Amino acid sequence: MADNTFWIAALTGGTAVLASRGNTRAARIQADAATATQRIERLHDARRAAYLDLIHHGQRMADLYWKSSEAHRFSGPESRQALLKESRDRIRDAYGDLRRAVRVIELEGPDAAPTAAYAVKQATTDPYQPLNSILAGVAGAEDRFDAAYHPYWVALSHFIDTAKSALQET
Repeated sequence: MADNTFWIAALTGGTAVLASRGNTRAARIQADAATATQRIERLHDARRAAYLDLIHHGQRMADLYWKSSEAHRFSGPESRQALLKESRDRIRDAYGDLRRAVRVIELEGPDAAPTAAYAVKQATTDPYQPLNSILAGVAGAEDRFDAAYHPYWVALSHFIDTAKSALQET
């Protein structure tokens, strides 16, 4: 009988050790899965914040372009030059914020998002140059300025679609 007690105790102890190792392994797998899930959530949140920041600054640039066009069309000759200079300065200042937002997106990825963000940044040049030409009195600059607004809006809309797709992937 004593021999059976020894074997039962040994079997019980061995089973406990194996179960403990199994529980430890299961706990490690669960912790690794939780860590991976948290990392994915943080990445998603960081990307979302970066994308929203660019959309905000891109919309701000679009509004400034629109106001510049309005200032040229509906202001009197005596105030037009001052209003357009003010618009140009505000666009230049807003460009810095937009450029910074693009750089953040370059860090956050994925590859399609920085490409689309860079296209928005590049599209800001097309309306800005004709605005300077308007201020310099160059004939036809108003039409070039108005024509450049649509491609900028297309680039911003493309970025929004790209950002949406990127967020759905994470």
